[in-house]
Amino acid sequence: MKKLLEWRWRDIITIEEMEIILNGIAEKFPSELMTQLNGGIILLPDTKLHEKHQHNDLFVMGEYHKDMIFGRYIAIYYGSFMRVYGSLDRKQLEDKLLGTLKHEFTHHLESLAGERGLEIKDAKDIDEYLNRMT
Repeated sequence: MKKLLEWRWRDIITIEEMEIILNGIAEKFPSELMTQLNGGIILLPDTKLHEKHQHNDLFVMGEYHKDMIFGRYIAIYYGSFMRVYGSLDRKQLEDKLLGTLKHEFTHHLESLAGERGLEIKDAKDIDEYLNRMT
């Protein structure tokens, strides 16, 4: 058992490695997407549960924020990624990060356009989750 745990810890992607991966992914996006994203993309160490979780099973991978103090920015949660996707290999984890970043950029672009389509879809997804839990 000890050898398995030693192997597992060596293969976990550190927050520093994930930041490098995330920056590499972000650099491939067109610079126009960064318009008014004055807070940029930040990687937080947190593991964040969704406020409506039922059984400690609904984690937030990323969020788009727009506020008066920090402006517009995207937060990615390293702890949540490791909790949900920590057993994936590097390429698979990169794919999950890419998908999350695309999702959050969509929120950003919709916010700039005054749209809420993805926000509405996310709310429906949460409702479906809650219905499955009852």
